[in-house]
Amino acid sequence: MTAIPREALWSVALLRRFSPFRRFAASTLQRFNVSTPQRERASAFTLLELLIVVSIIGLLLVLIAPAFTTIKGGTDVTSAAYTIKGALDTARTYAKANNTYTWVGFFEENATNPGNAGIGRVVISIVASQDGTKIYDPSNLSPQNLTTGLTQVGKLTKIDNVHLWTHTDAPTGTGSTFDTRPNVLSTYCIGDTSPSGSTKPFGYPVGNPAPTAQYTFVKAVEFSPRGEARINNSTINVNGTEVFPLQPAAEIAFQPTHGTTIDNNSPNLVAIQFSGVGGNAKIYRR
Repeated sequence: MTAIPREALWSVALLRRFSPFRRFAASTLQRFNVSTPQRERASAFTLLELLIVVSIIGLLLVLIAPAFTTIKGGTDVTSAAYTIKGALDTARTYAKANNTYTWVGFFEENATNPGNAGIGRVVISIVASQDGTKIYDPSNLSPQNLTTGLTQVGKLTKIDNVHLWTHTDAPTGTGSTFDTRPNVLSTYCIGDTSPSGSTKPFGYPVGNPAPTAQYTFVKAVEFSPRGEARINNSTINVNGTEVFPLQPAAEIAFQPTHGTTIDNNSPNLVAIQFSGVGGNAKIYRR
């Protein structure tokens, strides 16, 4: 076999580093029957390297976990907003189409102890007057349960991971965003501390005679046959004025929860406002 000068081998090795000459270098080595050295061992992660990678992944998960929580909270309140708006639209449409009165009741129960007032799950019931009247006597301020004169409209709705919230901010009322929405008095807001309990509540289920109540709704939106919307009812006090008159805007607001814990640090706040005349609902979200 012909010996190859060492300088030639070095030249071929240099040529192999450049892709245009790889074939030439390989054919030259094959011609002179010169083999290339094999790697002594296969490359692999060491235990230390593996532990470092796992530690970095764990650190990243810890850092991004709050972001996932915020995203989920935003999804929950968005879904709740459209569900509640849908309930208001359904009640208003039913009232106008059937020339009757309807009510959308709101109750917040303990998410881990259903049926009991608490935090974490909002229950909604839509009912309508059977005879087309208000059922109750507006000038009678004593409690009057409407349950026996109502018919259920649709199924009971339950929304998890949200908390009714009476707004504590002061929106400017100059725009169409959450922070610039109309500033509604708490008297006309359905939230955790407002409005005052209606003296004209209704239960679930409805019927005559009244069944054993699973829920009693003392916070509600009342729709008239003309589609007018007001908080609770149109009770008239001893001075002849309405306790809950029609408003340019009334509000239902809520915030996300984790089970029965309110997420006070979440930026995901939602307010649904509806007009007294027309009952048109609009969603404001931060």
